Parts: sequence; structure tokens; C-alpha cells
Amino acid sequence: MAMWQGAMDNRGFHQGSFSSFQSSSSDEDLMDIPGTAMDFSMRDDVPPLDREIEGNKSYNGGGIGSSNRVMDFLEEPIPGVGTYDDFNTIDWVREKSRDRDRHREITNKSKESTWALIHSVSDAFSGWLLMLLIGLLSGSLAGLIDISAHWMTDLKEGICTGGFWFNHEHCCWNSEHVTFEHRDKCPEWNSWSQLIINTDQGAFAYIVNYFMYVLWALLFAFLAVSLVKAFAPYACGSGIPEIKTILSGFIIRGYLGKWTLVIKTITLVLAVSSGLSLGKEGPLVHVACCCGNILCHCFNKYRKNEAKRREVLSAAAAAGVSVAFGAPIGGVLFSLEEVSYYFPLKTLWRSFFAALVAAFTLRSINPFGNSRLVLFYVEFHTPWHLFELVPFIVLGIFGGLWGALFIRTNIAWCRKRKTTQLGKYPVVEVLIVTAITAILAFPNEYTRMSTSELISELFNDCGLLDSSKLCDYENHFNTSKGGELPDRPAGVGVYSAMWQLALTLILKIVITIFTFGMKIPSGLFIPSMAVGAIAGRLLGVGMEQLAYYHHDWGIFNSWCSQGADCITPGLYAMVGAAACLGGVTRMTVSLVVIMFELTGGLEYIVPLMAAAMTSKWVADALGREGIYDAHIRLNGYPFLEAKEEFAHKTLAMDVMKPRRNDPLLTVLTQDSMTVEDVETIISETTYSGFPVVVSRESQRLVGFVLRRDLIISIENARKKQDGVVSTSIIYFTEHSPPMPPYTPPTLKLRNILDLSPFTVTDLTPMEIVVDIFRKLGLRQCLVTHNGRLLGIITKKDVLKHIAQMANQDPDSILFN
Repeated sequence: MAMWQGAMDNRGFHQGSFSSFQSSSSDEDLMDIPGTAMDFSMRDDVPPLDREIEGNKSYNGGGIGSSNRVMDFLEEPIPGVGTYDDFNTIDWVREKSRDRDRHREITNKSKESTWALIHSVSDAFSGWLLMLLIGLLSGSLAGLIDISAHWMTDLKEGICTGGFWFNHEHCCWNSEHVTFEHRDKCPEWNSWSQLIINTDQGAFAYIVNYFMYVLWALLFAFLAVSLVKAFAPYACGSGIPEIKTILSGFIIRGYLGKWTLVIKTITLVLAVSSGLSLGKEGPLVHVACCCGNILCHCFNKYRKNEAKRREVLSAAAAAGVSVAFGAPIGGVLFSLEEVSYYFPLKTLWRSFFAALVAAFTLRSINPFGNSRLVLFYVEFHTPWHLFELVPFIVLGIFGGLWGALFIRTNIAWCRKRKTTQLGKYPVVEVLIVTAITAILAFPNEYTRMSTSELISELFNDCGLLDSSKLCDYENHFNTSKGGELPDRPAGVGVYSAMWQLALTLILKIVITIFTFGMKIPSGLFIPSMAVGAIAGRLLGVGMEQLAYYHHDWGIFNSWCSQGADCITPGLYAMVGAAACLGGVTRMTVSLVVIMFELTGGLEYIVPLMAAAMTSKWVADALGREGIYDAHIRLNGYPFLEAKEEFAHKTLAMDVMKPRRNDPLLTVLTQDSMTVEDVETIISETTYSGFPVVVSRESQRLVGFVLRRDLIISIENARKKQDGVVSTSIIYFTEHSPPMPPYTPPTLKLRNILDLSPFTVTDLTPMEIVVDIFRKLGLRQCLVTHNGRLLGIITKKDVLKHIAQMANQDPDSILFN
């Protein structure tokens, strides 16, 4: 016998990806009312309504309410009915129907009085007000994170004696002793060796600085992982796989709560400052969604409806990307393409507004001090040439190969972490990876600097005033070209930088695999972009030198004479960054828009599109899943990917439960079961819902009732309705027949019955069933034959069937 398994199994939960997660009961969550567990054996009149359910629920019959008031359940709403258990899927159809009824009621009342009209207008305006608040809060938090991370990153190398709260750049801004060539050196900024041994020269000073760099990195990483482990286990990772799952209608209570927001904001700064190969951009989406979820509790319209709340969370995700990259339009497209499950036109407009407000707020804070929204804004002045599409496509191929390699190795490592003793020691793992990263990073100036600064330097187009080693060319100028710099032969500094960048590339490729997925906030956008930017800069410099020394070759002579400004290495870095990010995430449209908003390179859309598309094709050829989808599958979340097609010729009867050899389907009858009968069924099963039929003989379907609603309704009746006992008959019909004298009062529960459950016939192709589940967001679908109920198909059954058809382990689906 099998039915819809709504509440996940405790054993599967503890063995899954959230084995160490214990959500705080005080945390704001995705539920309006906490779950309730009934224990009728207590024989009291005060059921534990404020107690949360952990895993599967126990339910025992017995007990009589002693209230003197008779309650009509057809007219008075029951508190808690219509909400969901933790680790459960919402019913999109029911939530949308409830919102339509609410809106219709407000509209009808608005014609009756001025006050009702004002309430109607405020209800319509509340969504825009909520978007404004989300934009302001997420923009402010992003600015705070940027400023704090910049200061703490510089703290590993030294401190400003003119004011310890200044980072290196700000410390030297107002110094009167700074020369242009050495603008990063000023008397006010002291390295740790200067403070400790009063000198910055010699081997001992180098060792002191090395030791302090590693020590600060370990301290920051230890604080980050300790805070996450102690206060908010859900604050680890990037959060995007879980956000995608939540937006598909899944409940993860506490994942978007206030404690998660506070701890993620603090530990994100610590994790980025530790120098680990991670970024803050992905986690900022989680931070913005936490802001959206918490602010939803200020508005009844969104607090009481899970589907409406997910529209807000979609807009919050757009605001998160907007402040992460300084890309408002890219944020909206990212939410639409990559994150959101349900994205109506109204959500598009509100996402646009939220992203606008968030970007404006961040721009007002000006965290980078350059009047830009991003740290690595660049402007290229040279056009690209048609032949350059070949190296751009080569970068796309590299990005696809890197993406596929990273996903496979990272998932294999994360699976090993989950199934071995390694997962039991998250603090030790973080400290080991941090120590290795810091020890290997310090000797190389490109690994020592923050990843964002590295990308900024790689994107940079060399000018006359640049003092970077990447711009150390031999000065062979062509005065006829005016102020522009022509291609020149590489100097010693460029060759030295190439070797260092090659070593940096190897370190980033290897260490990122082990960093992503640890129990600290860790984004993947910036490390992926860094890998691509390094590869792109190396290729760009190679092409530049090739064009300089072989300008008479056929491929160059038509557009690249000696001394001309032919190749822009920074452009290759930008294209490489897009290619690698696309290979890992499989983004296309939103990726290109984010990249040109990020860099200002509007005229380079075609190279970016070519690299992004090539990267996606190559990565898809080696593995269909992006990194977020792979982590969703690894964690067993019930997520139906809308981009995948179901091409197998199976029928609904092949997937439904019960199967041929299983016991009969557990059902409730509409007018012949007592309270004790229903309590017994609930206590002996773990199903989250039951079909209601006319009778066991006819099996004609009446509707579908949720386990949670039954528990709360019966508990409420025992507490508030006089005379309800175990022998009371439960009616799901509109009118109950006359009862003989001295018969216990009946219990009418028609109002919690879903009278229009979605049904298909047993011969419906699974291709259509899967499409229905995706597009309507169903929790379950009943299967009939000639009007008689045969079985049930749940979302978990669909996911297990898809996994089985793809030769994967169906038991990897842990939740429903």
C-alpha cells in the first residue's frame, strides 16, 4: 500500500545533506502557523498547538472535548488549516484559488464603503511597498558586506595607523606622501612586519607577514564555520539550490529566517575575507530572499499565502543579483532564467522595481569609492575583429570543459563528504582547506589579492599610467595613433605575470572543487569568473604577441599592421570569465546581460554570446545538469526541472501507487467513518493526504483531504465542540442525515475537503503527467478508471520514475 509521502522520513533526513541542520523554532519560516502534533492519549482539553512537528508525526486516538459551544465547521475557519508541514510541497492550485477568493472578496467589499475602498487600494499597493523595502534592505546589507569584506581582506596584510577602520586604499587616499608610481604605499599604512619588528625588508619580515596572513585567514574561517554551526546551519553554501527548490513550492522552515539572515551576513564577510576560493555573489541572493521572506510577515496578503510569497521571493532573488553584480536587468533575467519556477508578468515588473531600488541603494552607499556599482568596471575602446571569434569560441570550449569537470568532481567530493566521517567534522575541514589555500596563496601576488581585485586587474585594458606587471610592455610607441596604446612586445613583467597567472589558474581550479559545499557561505560566481578570466588573459596576451610579431600573416595583415592597436587582452579575460561561469551554471541570456552590465562592454555582446553558447553546448554534451541542479539532486530535493523533457513511453498506471501486489489504497468514506476510525488510519500511516470516496464498494471519488488538516480539525473539534467522542461520525457531505436520539454529535469537515482534486486516467501517458506536474505545480494527482479511484501519483513518485528511467538511484529522492 502506498500513498503520498508528504512528511519526509526522519531516517532519510538525518542521512541527507541536512544532517547537521537543526532549525531554531524561534526562526521566521515559510509557515504561517507552526506544525501541530496531536496526542489524544493525554486526555486533556489543551492540545499542544504550539509544538512543532519533527519528521513523521505520531497520532493516537481518544479524549473528549468539554467546551459548551457547538462549532459549525462549515462557517467558522479553523486556525492552522491550509498550512503545510516542514519539508513538504505546497499546493499551487489551492493557493492560487485562495488568493483569487481573497481578492474577489476585497473587490466586492470596496463598493460598500470608503474604508473598504481604502483597504482595497492599500492591498493593491502593498506589493510595490514590499518591493521598495526589499530593495532598500538588500542594497544596504550588500553595501555593508562589500565595505566590511574589503577592510577585513586588507587586515590580513596590515593596518592603517591613521585609523584602523580604513582599508588599504582609503588609508592612502588622503596621504600627502604618496607618489603616483607607488600609490599603494603610504606611511599611514603599515604591514604587520613593520608593526611587529619595525621593518618591511628581509627574509624575517617576509616570514612575519606570511605568518600573520595565514593566521588571520584561519581566524576568519574558524569564526565563520563556528557561527554557522552554532546558530544557523542553513547559512552555509550559496543557497541558490535551496532557493530554487523553495521557489518551486517546497517548504524548508527556517531557511529564510531572521537568524539565517544575520549569521549569513556576518559569516559571508568572514568567509570572503579569509581568502578562500569563493565569492559573495551567490549568497547575496540568499540574503535578499531572507529579507523578502521576513518582510512578507508585515503583510497579511503574503504572510498567509505561500504562492504569493514565492512571487515576492522571485523578485528578491532579482534584487540579490542586482546588488551582487551591479546588474539590475541581469538580476531580473537571472531570476527568470535560472531561479524562479513561477514567474508571471506582474512578478517581472515587481522584480524590475526591486532590482532598481536595490541598485540605487547600493550606488548611494558607494562601497567601492569609484562611483560605480561594481569593483571591476572597465571600458574598452578598440573594436573586435571577425577572426577573433575563433579564440573566443576556444574560450567557450574551455569554459564548457571546466564546467563539466568542476561539476563532476565537486559533486563526487560532496557525496564523499556526506557518506563518510568527513562530514562530521566541518570545522576541521574548513580550517584545513583554509590553511592550504593561505599557505599556497601568499607567495603569489595574484592568489594573495582578493578574487574580485584579481578579476579587476585581468579585465583592465593597459594604459600609459598603469603600473601593473601585466602592463609591463616595452615602450615602442607610435605617435601617429595619438593617445592610444599600440600593440607592443611584452616586457619582463608580462612574462613573469604569465607564469604566476598559470600557477594561479591551477590553484583556483583545484582548490575551488574542495571549497564549494563546505559549511560556510560560499558563492561560485566569482571563482568561476576568475578561472575564465585568467585563461582569457593568457590567451589574449598570446594573441597580442602573435599579432605583433607576425602582423604580415594573412589572418592579421588586413586589419593589424605593425604598431596598430589590434588585440585587447582584457576583452579575452572578460569573454573567458563569461564562458567559465556559463559552463558551471548553464546560464545564457542572463549571463551575457550581467557581463555587459558588469563591465560596461556593451559593444562586445556578440563575443560574449558566442562564448556563452559554445560553453553551454560543450558542457551539456558532457553532462546535462548545471551545478545548482546537480546539488538539488544530490540533496534529494523534490524539484522538477522545467528544462528537461520526458521522452519515455510509460503510462500513469506504471507509476501510480498502489502497485499490483501492494495492499489496497487507504481511503476515507464520505459519511460512514467515526472519529476513532480516522484517528486509527492516521496513527497507522505516514501519508500526508487521503482520497475521500462515496463508499469502499463503489470507490467513486468525492475529493481529497490533507492529513494535517484532519489532525487540526479533529483536535479543534475535541477542544471547542461539545460532545464529540471517538464514536462521532465524520461527514464530508454538505448535509448530514437526521440522527437517532442520544447519538454523539457529528463532525462536519466538508470545508477542509478539496472537491476538485486533479485526476488523470490510468492510460494517460507519463509525458503528459510530468508536464502537468511541472506547469500546475501539483503535489499529487489521483488516477481513475471509468470514474473509479485506482491510485495516486505524487511528485515524489514522478521524480523517482524520472530517476529510474535515467538509470539513477530512485531512493536519492529524500523529500516530497
